[in-house]
Amino acid sequence: MATHTLRMPAHCLEQPEHWQTCSQCLRQRLGQMPGIRKIDLQRTDTNDQAIVHLDYDPRLLSLNQLDAQVRHASLCLHPQRRQIVMGIDGMIAPRNEQQIESALAKLPGVVASASFASRSLRIEFDRTTCAMADIAMRLSQLGYRLRPLDPDEKDGLLISPIATSQTHAPGPTQSATSSRSWRMWLTDYHKLLMGLIGGVLCAIAFVIHRQAGPETARYAIITASFIIAGWYTAIDTFQVLRRLRFDIDVLMFAAAFGAATLGHFEEGAFLLVLFALGSAGEELAMGKARRAIEALAQLAPETATRLDPDGTQELVRVETLNKDDQVIIKPFERVPTDAAVVRGNSALDESPLTGESMPVEKTPGQNIYAGTINGQGLLVARVTKQASQSTLARIIRLVNEAQTTKSPTQVFTGKVEHYYVPLVLIATLGLALIPPLIGLTPRSIPESIWSGWFYQAMAFLTAASPCALAIGTPAAVLSGIARAARIGVLVKGGVHLENLGKVRVIAFDKTGTLTRGKPVVTDIIPLGKLDESTCLSLAAAVERSSSHPLASAIVNEAANRHLPVLNATQITQLPGLGVRGQVDGQTITAGRAEMLNDTPDHPENRNWPGIITPQLDRLGQEGKSTVLIAVDDQPIALIALADRPRDNAAATIARLRQIGLRRLIMLTGDKTAVARQIAADLDIDEFHAQLMPEDKLNLVSQLRQKYGEIAMVGDGVNDAPALAAAGVGIAMGGAGTDVALETADVALMADDLAKLPDAIGLSRFSRRIIAQNLIIALGVIAVLAPLAALGLAFLGVAVLFHEGSTIVVVLNSLRLLFYQPKG
Repeated sequence: MATHTLRMPAHCLEQPEHWQTCSQCLRQRLGQMPGIRKIDLQRTDTNDQAIVHLDYDPRLLSLNQLDAQVRHASLCLHPQRRQIVMGIDGMIAPRNEQQIESALAKLPGVVASASFASRSLRIEFDRTTCAMADIAMRLSQLGYRLRPLDPDEKDGLLISPIATSQTHAPGPTQSATSSRSWRMWLTDYHKLLMGLIGGVLCAIAFVIHRQAGPETARYAIITASFIIAGWYTAIDTFQVLRRLRFDIDVLMFAAAFGAATLGHFEEGAFLLVLFALGSAGEELAMGKARRAIEALAQLAPETATRLDPDGTQELVRVETLNKDDQVIIKPFERVPTDAAVVRGNSALDESPLTGESMPVEKTPGQNIYAGTINGQGLLVARVTKQASQSTLARIIRLVNEAQTTKSPTQVFTGKVEHYYVPLVLIATLGLALIPPLIGLTPRSIPESIWSGWFYQAMAFLTAASPCALAIGTPAAVLSGIARAARIGVLVKGGVHLENLGKVRVIAFDKTGTLTRGKPVVTDIIPLGKLDESTCLSLAAAVERSSSHPLASAIVNEAANRHLPVLNATQITQLPGLGVRGQVDGQTITAGRAEMLNDTPDHPENRNWPGIITPQLDRLGQEGKSTVLIAVDDQPIALIALADRPRDNAAATIARLRQIGLRRLIMLTGDKTAVARQIAADLDIDEFHAQLMPEDKLNLVSQLRQKYGEIAMVGDGVNDAPALAAAGVGIAMGGAGTDVALETADVALMADDLAKLPDAIGLSRFSRRIIAQNLIIALGVIAVLAPLAALGLAFLGVAVLFHEGSTIVVVLNSLRLLFYQPKG
């Protein structure tokens, strides 16, 4: 499909002099993204607006991804430009994608990307030139119906109320439930059932024919087989011909009746039977992948117990909850929406959302997320986000959007099909006309030249049909995205699923990615007669009044060691130095070593520089910060602190090397000594320290030119520019960071670095599956098509292998749903 040019008005910064910086940043951000062909930025005469002309491929890139990059460059898309992802009913073959996309492209300001594999449609449109109702009406005219994937998307749609309404009547009776289960079974399997019935009738007619039975019975039974097995194929053929088009399915339907006109009734029926069974099997298999993603939407409950200000409890629908409402979450219930714990303690199972295997303890003040499962404790929580804006809802929207983007391989196969299908049609026509004109005798029906060559041409057409080629890649991409979501990795499109598997070099942010992101006590060095515990207790007593990160680390260390809590009075903050207070009549000081310079004449302090300075130098070379503890102005201890590596960081780095990563690089704004120590602890190949965010951006671009495709892993906030510049941007902690979900191509939903090797392993497995599907699809065509053209493969054999290869590639793709990360 050709790329589209979007003219997007964008509001520049209030200060016009920033325009040059914004435009350079935007060019750099967008220039690194897949599918961007051309970027043209202009500004209005009044210097209060920017006009962004983009030539991009909407199959590889969504408007939301463009929006994130534009806004991070201090611009924003025009508010009338909107993107929406909908489900779509009525798609029966991969070719429907192009039909839908081309039809909607004729509407003013509309760009669409359809996915047959996920039965979904991403629509980007300008509300000033085209309404959503117009889009829905256009699709309805083509025989398709939109269905919302999100309750917020119902407004303004011309769709059947049945598709959107939800009844909340009293529970059904047992007989009603049984009847409904039968209806659901028939709905899911009716195509398969019709194919099987058609097959049985075809077999009966074949036996009657072979046993020289009554011809009337044979014709009646074979006619029934044609009607039942070919019902949906006939509907598809009618719809295609109604639009004055002519595709391969039409010719396959014609081939079946062509065989019947030649007297090969059972063979024509067999073609329709296998085609029906293949389509039904493909639909059921793809439905499994779709349900794996749709299961995400079932994680959040429909109702919640709201605690009203007067203390009464009320059962309400989740969508009616407002911010700051209080809800009661009973033991083993699912959390209805994102909230903060007000009262109670419990361990929550976050595995449905983040893939985290162990329950996470939650105490008052901590955030909890929609869809997670409460443990044994009773919680009262304050709603922080409405249900439609919860982390789970955003994940569902992003996964739905990801299904509509296409991988590079899928785009490539689409281009191949664009040229391949006409060549096959020309070759089929030539095979049916040229050999009989020059008098060549066919192998199939030697007694009839024209009938024989027509039969062989139909067999060739069936064998050369690229159905398996069309479905193999999107089926793998859909399954890969679904499996990634289940293990706690959000992949925002097929292009990123493929590209992650190509990565051989990874750049890491340090703080919050490789390290814990906060200092911890590493050393306590007594300088006198007091032991470590006593020194730490005295330090914690005065540090409790300080909000400094080092002070918090000292207090936490004392709590972790279960040391007695000492009471400090007369607390005095020493700006730039530390804190001082009274504990049991003694003056306790904690802070920088320079604070003792105020008491140089103290008899006990005359020799302290010679004792302490070597320790300070050693700890500084190790990248550690130090706090000096003094009693009555006499040094008693040095406490060293540092931001230490995550517990699993070293093991993750080792796993990355085991799976073939060539080079691991650390980028940080921290001091060189600190970076050197962390790099040595984790066996990092290369580090760059004292970097500003723009330095990281430039360095990632340089590394990409040097090493090729690289990934950048960061926390999604100050690393946003570098994440955008990398081939694949990977954000940590997507479950709690809005910017991570917005900016990165891949988000590790749990704040767990160990998920990174799992994500790369899944991506590589996906690439192998895609390659296998291409080999299977092209291999069957390469072998079977020439044999069919030469009359060495009958029409039934061609259909068997054609449909068989389609089912094989779909089943092969479903292996991704069962992918297990290797520890």
